Amino acid sequence: MIASYNKAAMGDNLIVILKPDAASQDSTNNGSVVRIFNTENNETIGFNFINASEFVTDLDGVGEIKLTDNQIKILNQKIVEAGFDDQLEIDNEPKFVVGYVKSTTKHPDSDHLLITETEVEDDKTVQIVSGSPNMTDNIKVVVAKVGAMMPSGLIIWPGELRGVESNGMICSGRELGLKNAPTKKGALILPDDFVVGTEFDFDKGNQIFK
Repeated sequence: MIASYNKAAMGDNLIVILKPDAASQDSTNNGSVVRIFNTENNETIGFNFINASEFVTDLDGVGEIKLTDNQIKILNQKIVEAGFDDQLEIDNEPKFVVGYVKSTTKHPDSDHLLITETEVEDDKTVQIVSGSPNMTDNIKVVVAKVGAMMPSGLIIWPGELRGVESNGMICSGRELGLKNAPTKKGALILPDDFVVGTEFDFDKGNQIFK
């Protein structure tokens, strides 16, 4: 679940995204709650809460925000009042973590993509396809896990690159918006003092490219 808030002269909208965009989608508006759904299977993709600060009075920030338990409780009540069946669930799992590339293999249908097995927490690895020219085994990297929103607004969903499953993204310093990050392509290789499986510390990351 990803929440993005925007309060401006033309609107006061809180968008909660639950699923990737569908090829065919539509919406149903009931008062201040708009349900966005996949027209092929009627699965809810997300909600748009209009004039959100009128009922969630402690909203703060612009862009991606972290919703509290109480805020989610209020939003779920608004969903019920609007006549919809879905309920939001809080997600406190870090989306940007220190990963460790355990192995890389060549992509069977590409001369520049590599298939990595990357550890993101104790005893848990994910398969991520990477095109970074400096990708190799046994390096510490920053992984944007499924459900992460990049500084650019891009949301990371499960996907495939040329037919190979990929769950997450290994990031460059530029993609993370780090200060003084080089513009050239390539994964950010972290120093040894970053601990694998922990949430990536953006403040510490901003000290890498001095």
